Amino acid sequence: MNEHGAVRVVIVDDHAMFRRGVRAELEATGAGVVDICAEAADVDEAVAAIAAHHPDVVLLDVHLPGGGGAEVMRRMPWPDARYLALSVSDAAEDVIGTIRGGARGYVTKTITGPELVQAIQRVAEDDAVFSPRLAGFVLDAFAGTIDVAAVDEDLDRLTEREREVMRLIARGYAYKEVAKELFISIKTVETHMSSVLRKLQLSSRHELTRWASDRRLL
Repeated sequence: MNEHGAVRVVIVDDHAMFRRGVRAELEATGAGVVDICAEAADVDEAVAAIAAHHPDVVLLDVHLPGGGGAEVMRRMPWPDARYLALSVSDAAEDVIGTIRGGARGYVTKTITGPELVQAIQRVAEDDAVFSPRLAGFVLDAFAGTIDVAAVDEDLDRLTEREREVMRLIARGYAYKEVAKELFISIKTVETHMSSVLRKLQLSSRHELTRWASDRRLL
């Protein structure tokens, strides 16, 4: 906490536009409650910022250049920091892997500003924060009803960006919508989609949707 009792936060995300949006939202709805002390765009920047600023809570994207959010937590630059994942992905293996890596909570980027401020406060107090759907994934995983290892083996063939494209396409997003969601061009979406289908040995987006549904990735 800073001298006024506000929760000190570092925002970690590789999209500058998204970081600016989160900062603006937190400054508007979390004034006096949240103190943003730094931002970072990749693993090395995150580790340096956390080590320098000693935040109470790190808002951490799951898929980051340099090893992902799990690598930031593994390097543990400040032992008292608590981690709240803020990700576009709500896939079971991302949620479970992030919690196993040390995060206290996991929320998606559809969260509202006031909800995010509340989640940050709860995590700072060492509470665990999930949406109901994501909490179900965690409970299922630790109850043994999701075979995380089998899902990981399939997904290991894909890059982090390919996974993001795969999930959105499988949910029925148009290429234009995927491009807007991930801040990439439509041509890049098409390239990633072709690579996903090739690596998973699938022939259409309909087969991809069925593949993802069978693995509880939607």
